[in-house]
Amino acid sequence: MTLSVLVPSSLVREAEDKREATRKLGYVARAATVFRADRLVVFPDREGEQGWGGGFVETVLRYAATPPHLRKEVWERRDELAYVGVLPPLRIASTTGSDSAESGSLTQGIVTEVGPEGRVRVTCGLQHPISLLAPPEMEVEEGERVTIRISSREPVRARIVDAPQPGYDVSRMDLTEALARPDAGTRVATSRFGRPLSADGLADLTRRVADGATIAFGAPGRGLPDILGIETEAVAAASGEVEPDDPGFDLWLNTIPNQGSEVVRTEEAMFASLAALTLPSQTE
Repeated sequence: MTLSVLVPSSLVREAEDKREATRKLGYVARAATVFRADRLVVFPDREGEQGWGGGFVETVLRYAATPPHLRKEVWERRDELAYVGVLPPLRIASTTGSDSAESGSLTQGIVTEVGPEGRVRVTCGLQHPISLLAPPEMEVEEGERVTIRISSREPVRARIVDAPQPGYDVSRMDLTEALARPDAGTRVATSRFGRPLSADGLADLTRRVADGATIAFGAPGRGLPDILGIETEAVAAASGEVEPDDPGFDLWLNTIPNQGSEVVRTEEAMFASLAALTLPSQTE
């Protein structure tokens, strides 16, 4: 299952200061990590931005996704990162844990030097950078992040492996472009005006998204209907089915039908929605 999560550039529009905005993005990063999102896309909502826009949101989310032992190598001092100390640790499981298929553990490294005969120098959280042989089928460049399998630390035994980077990728693109991706799967718009999620309908929905899903969220005080210029009455009247002016969703869904607060924050909606939508179906 490929899981893509879409959030607007106005995500931190109600934050009082940069510290609070950074903390909020940390919870978004946590939700993407906990539910194993493959892709976190920031789509533009410039009309709703207040103070910090898509560049700030993307930068902080990218920083949060960078393993702690690589952050000094990857990131220089930037104004957007002034309060990254408040970000909660992600502790991505595939970064620190062992893989059952092979001995050793996977981690990420960054190539700091490319030498002759396929040898490269890599910083990967050990006491010193190590020299490794790049796989013949891989073209490795300086500054590139690579996956390292460490089988022993004393003495050091490690190798570069052709494996996906653990965690999620962060990008910025238009909403329609993100929904049109070949691996988008079932495209879900979350809104309190959508079709209420129920226990009876959950099994069918999890089977529907089992092969992949793209799930979009709105911003504080500015839900997806407002961002897209769609009348909330039309969304409610359609019982969750798409409208002719819809940008490409398959379903409008209310994942918290009995909310007790007038406003559900985006990061709260992410945890509630992804917890339900990523449940394994009974056929798995």
